[in-house]
Amino acid sequence: MPDLVITEDREAVRHVVLNRPEKRNAFNEDLVLAVGAALRAAADDPAVRCVVLRGAGPVFSAGMDVGALAGAASEPHRLRTFRRACLEAWNLAEEMTKPVVAQIHGVCLGGALELALACDLRVMADDAWVGLPETRLGLVPDVGGSSRLPQVVGVGRAKELIMTGRVIDAATAERFGLANRVAADVAAATDELVGELLACAPIAVGLAKRLIDASARPALSTTLELEVAAQELCARSEDVREGVQAAAERRPPVFKGR
Repeated sequence: MPDLVITEDREAVRHVVLNRPEKRNAFNEDLVLAVGAALRAAADDPAVRCVVLRGAGPVFSAGMDVGALAGAASEPHRLRTFRRACLEAWNLAEEMTKPVVAQIHGVCLGGALELALACDLRVMADDAWVGLPETRLGLVPDVGGSSRLPQVVGVGRAKELIMTGRVIDAATAERFGLANRVAADVAAATDELVGELLACAPIAVGLAKRLIDASARPALSTTLELEVAAQELCARSEDVREGVQAAAERRPPVFKGR
C-alpha cells in the first residue's frame, strides 16, 4: 500500500503531499493521522525552514471522505473523535513557528479548505475551486473553518461562503483575500513565494507569525469549542442524515429543519 502522505525535502523546504489520489485525497482517519505525523515531524526538524502542503493527482483534496462521514453521522461521539483528530493535525500547521504554504490545485473543499486556512499562506492555480459546502450536508465547518475564515476574508464574506455553501473560483478567492497568489503555474508561484520567505530571518518570521495569529485570533480556543457544540447539535438533526444520504446518492437534499 502506498504511503498516504509523501514527504519531499528540497533543501530547507519540506513538501508534505496528500497521496490518496484514487479518492481525490479525501480525508479518512488514516490520512488525517498521517498528515498530523508529517506536520509534527516538519515542525521538529531543525533543517526545515518552510513547509509546503499539496496534493497528489488532479486535486488538492475533495474534503472529508463522505463514506466515512456517512458511517458516523448517527453517532455524535464518532464524529467528535474524528473531529478531534482533524483539529489536532490541522492546528499543527498554525502552531509551528515555520511558515506553512498551501499549494492548491483542482479543488479544495470542506475540511481540506479548513486545513488550508490553518496554513499561513495559500497559492492557487488559476483554474482551482475552493469552498466550505458543509451546510449543504446539514453540518457546519467544525475543524477551524468557522473560526479562521472570518479573520481571512472578513465576517461578511465568511457568512456568505459558509451560510450558502458557495464554491468559488481562484479569481474570486484572490479578490476575497482567501488566496495570496493565483497563477497558471501554481508550483512556480509557490516556489517564488517560498523563496521570499527564506530570504528573511527565520527567527523573525516565526515570531511574526505567532504575533499576527495571536492578534487576529485571540479567542481561537473558545470559538473552536463553539464549533464542537454547534456540530453536535447538527449531528443530532434529521437534516444531517438527509444531507449525507443525498450526497452519497448524488441527489439534491430535502431539508426539513429538524
